[in-house]
Amino acid sequence: MLIITRKKGESLMIGDDIEIVVSKIDDGSVKIGIKAPKDVTILRKEIYEEVKNENREASKIDISILDRIRKK
Repeated sequence: MLIITRKKGESLMIGDDIEIVVSKIDDGSVKIGIKAPKDVTILRKEIYEEVKNENREASKIDISILDRIRKK
């Protein structure tokens, strides 16, 4: 993991087209802005993990259900 110190208004670049900007610093929290191409998906990690877990659960199917559908 790379740790970088930034002040309000400063930014960092990821590749050539993603910029992370520190917009506000308060007691124990930091607001950041992200400038990225529209085709780049940006999610908070907790949302990303929730979607990943839901996808994993949705992919678990009961094969016997498919057999019953075929028999109809």
